[in-house]
Amino acid sequence: MAKLFVNDTEIDIADGEKIVDAIEEAGVPIGCSNGVCGTCEVEVASGLEFLSDLTDEERDLGMEGNKRLGCQCMIKGGEVKLTF
Repeated sequence: MAKLFVNDTEIDIADGEKIVDAIEEAGVPIGCSNGVCGTCEVEVASGLEFLSDLTDEERDLGMEGNKRLGCQCMIKGGEVKLTF
C-alpha cells in the first residue's frame, strides 16, 4: 500500500493504481482524465521515483522535471507528496 500526500491530506492508495481518483477527492480539479486539458497538473514535492514514467500525453503538454498530470500518473509504491 502506497501513501499519497495531497496538501495536508494523507491518502492510502494501492500500489499500481492511478492517482486520479485520490487527488480529485482531495480537491484537485479533473477536467477530462485523458491528458489533453492540463487542468490536473501537479507538482511532485517528493517521491517522483515512485510514479510511473511520463506518458505521451504529458510530454505533449510539456510536462518535465517534477510537473505531472494527475490523471496520467500511476503510483508504484512508497510515499509521494504533491503540491499545487
